[in-house]
Amino acid sequence: MPQTTGTGDTMGSDRPEIEIRGLHKSFGDNHVLRGIDLDVGRGEVVCVIGPSGSGKSTLLRCVNLLEEPTSGQVFVGGTELTDPDVDIDAARRRIGMVFQQFNLFPHITVTGNLTLPQRRVLGTDKERAAAVARENLDRVGLAAKADAYPAQLSGGQQQRVAIARALSMGPDVMLFDEPTSALDPELVGEVLSVMRVLAGEGMTMMVVTHEMSFAREVADRVVFMDGGVIVEQGPAEQVVTRPRHERTRNFLDRVLDPAAVEAPAEAPAETPADGEAPPAGGQR
Repeated sequence: MPQTTGTGDTMGSDRPEIEIRGLHKSFGDNHVLRGIDLDVGRGEVVCVIGPSGSGKSTLLRCVNLLEEPTSGQVFVGGTELTDPDVDIDAARRRIGMVFQQFNLFPHITVTGNLTLPQRRVLGTDKERAAAVARENLDRVGLAAKADAYPAQLSGGQQQRVAIARALSMGPDVMLFDEPTSALDPELVGEVLSVMRVLAGEGMTMMVVTHEMSFAREVADRVVFMDGGVIVEQGPAEQVVTRPRHERTRNFLDRVLDPAAVEAPAEAPAETPADGEAPPAGGQR
């Protein structure tokens, strides 16, 4: 078990930023996560890939306790978030999260969306919050949209605002849950470009994604999940282009070249038995 001081601070700076130990999550009889062990180092970018229903998003949501694990431990920055006595609100301030949907307040401006969490959660004064908002809007290339309302922005711009909002809270870790899945294809690139910049700046990132080119080019490590377990993990180039496990290869074949996957063969039509008339329309 990772060691911490009495205050939950890290003993030694070489331990991972995120540590997941024996993580299980069930929803009733549905056992979604089945004993996940995973580390994410400080400044590392880890992309989690896998088919729908494999537990990827549930894993991410367990990292900041948006979903409470059934059993197991989660540590972020040396603090155990699964400790019943932890100050979860304080611990979550170190974790930024970007969802599939943008979750912006439609009735306030872009700047208001960035300053409101700072003032309510962190207690930042109005002028400082506005300065931090301007800095992070500039980081995502949207300084000119500070006074716009969400409805006046494209989907890609709204997601970049959501990233800037998370950055404005000063996180040590950023979690991305399929951040481009709700976007039109032509808007995906602008969001991935911002994420590339954050990776280059050394932000610790855990990314659930179906963008294989991003995973291959930006991630330090790729984790493939299926059936609630980690099937394979390793350097991005190796996992994406030379996977060792057959389940990983089958998944990537379908994702990278969906047109090459054969459709299931149609079952042959049944022949009516002697003396039996076929149903109306000739179908059985």
